[in-house]
Amino acid sequence: MAAQHLSAHSRTSSPVLDDAPRSGVVHANTRHTSRYTVIGNHLAQHRELSLLAIGLAVHIQSLPAGTRIGIKALAERFPESEARIAAALRELEAHGYLRRSRERLPSGRVVTRTVSCNQPGASHPAPPTAHRRKPVQPSAPPPEPPSTEPPAQPTPEPDTAPHPAAAELLARLRRDDPRLLLAERDIRRLAPAVTAWLDRGADPDAVRRTLCANLPDSLRHPASLLAHRLAVLLPPPLPPAPARPDPLQTCETCDRAFRAPEPGHCPGCRT
Repeated sequence: MAAQHLSAHSRTSSPVLDDAPRSGVVHANTRHTSRYTVIGNHLAQHRELSLLAIGLAVHIQSLPAGTRIGIKALAERFPESEARIAAALRELEAHGYLRRSRERLPSGRVVTRTVSCNQPGASHPAPPTAHRRKPVQPSAPPPEPPSTEPPAQPTPEPDTAPHPAAAELLARLRRDDPRLLLAERDIRRLAPAVTAWLDRGADPDAVRRTLCANLPDSLRHPASLLAHRLAVLLPPPLPPAPARPDPLQTCETCDRAFRAPEPGHCPGCRT
């Protein structure tokens, strides 16, 4: 039996393990030679941005120029809702990582122009433009993306002040069909059209059924479809109610019956 050498040296440890911290993250890095994006620690370790906003900024900076990064396009790409993505974009805009503006093309179409800044505060050259564009006033609503659904018709003006139930009716449409989940901006835009229906005597349940009936299988832009239906299916105003005849009265002189708004004398006795 061989003798045991208790004083023998142990096997040399890996230099990676020798240099690694005793706790926390350990980096196993491989140098990238293609398909990579340089991200500053000012973004990756930002103290005020949410984790969703940081991840969204990294994703946007990795995209090639010209890629659509609207709220709807990002919601189709990621599991987060449109509301959460919109809030993250506002975070990036507030901290200088994103600049968004609306411009009108020579064709008349209004588009949203987005600039991703990898270093907020640094001077960035203006992006090249193929056509001369005219700035659009901030109050102009952005257009709906092209779709196979019917184009939105002009929104009818309500006969009176906005109905308090119009916005609630639009917000509850998602209970009938989850695809009818509308953004607050779309609810504010469509509320006057719903108000016009209610002012013309339409029952709220009838309005809801009309908007939810026979929806297409590929419903990509529900707000455009609802705007179209509210405009083209608007019911006519109710006809005026017929005038009611005056009540019967008894003549105070001859006891004959006659019609008049107030008690008194019949026409024969008055003459």
